[in-house]
Amino acid sequence: MLLGVNIDHIATLRNARGGENPSPIEGAKICMKLNVHGITAHLREDRRHIKDEDIKQLKSLGCRLNMEMAATEEMQKIALSVLPHACCIVPEKRKEITTEGGLDVASSQEKMNKFVKPLVDNGILVSMFIAPDKNQILASHKTGAQYIELHTGAYSCAFGKENEETEFQKLKSAAEFAQNLGLKVNAGHGLDYNNVRRMHEIRGIEELNIGHSIIARAIFTGLDNAVIEMMNLIK
Repeated sequence: MLLGVNIDHIATLRNARGGENPSPIEGAKICMKLNVHGITAHLREDRRHIKDEDIKQLKSLGCRLNMEMAATEEMQKIALSVLPHACCIVPEKRKEITTEGGLDVASSQEKMNKFVKPLVDNGILVSMFIAPDKNQILASHKTGAQYIELHTGAYSCAFGKENEETEFQKLKSAAEFAQNLGLKVNAGHGLDYNNVRRMHEIRGIEELNIGHSIIARAIFTGLDNAVIEMMNLIK
């Protein structure tokens, strides 16, 4: 498995005080020196952490940029202008603290098909951030997206509790179902230095996108050490 580091919360800390520090761009450079597979940044509609200029600077670094974004006309326009390596389409609510669940692709199939097509046509790898649900996987496949990213939040919350195995098996079954359709599979949300270990049990996951736990650990150990520790866990 490969590691994509989400740098959103470096920007959260920067924005809490204003100014330029800490710089998510400098954080991305540290990660790149450690040969992480990619840098993930979520350009939210309210710009609560990552800003438009951050996306432009990340692209200019030459990193494998994975731009998380809502399925809106504004975000599609930005993505087609910047041309990141990949886009992960996520649900977004203004009042949520973090992404609360997977994208409901099935209920808006035609819209999602039209949204994804120009991204794919312009050479962007597209991933649909969904719950481990077969209907959502089938709908994601119909959009023409090459990837899904399984929302691991329910598993992460269940880790160490009696429903852990139930939530884990949902991920395992969903990954196999998606791969049989020809989709590539990533995963992320809520993964940390304890629960990430079980991801090895799911065959064929290509990349884990992890942010909050790495940035939180970095406060005490430094970003390079926090990234190296996570990379060692998922190798």
